[in-house]
Amino acid sequence: MAQVSKNARTSSSTQRFYCPCGGEVKMKTVFENGKVKNMAECEKCKRVERKPSDFN
Repeated sequence: MAQVSKNARTSSSTQRFYCPCGGEVKMKTVFENGKVKNMAECEKCKRVERKPSDFN
């Protein structure tokens, strides 16, 4: 039986982050002052942080 190469394997698991208020955290990309910034925003309370782990 042939083995599948490590590059051909795909994993479709996504990690979900939640705010203490109970809302789900979504990543957003914003173009500001000529730079691309990634921001994490809670859908429920609209709190914005630099990365999802800052919500803890």
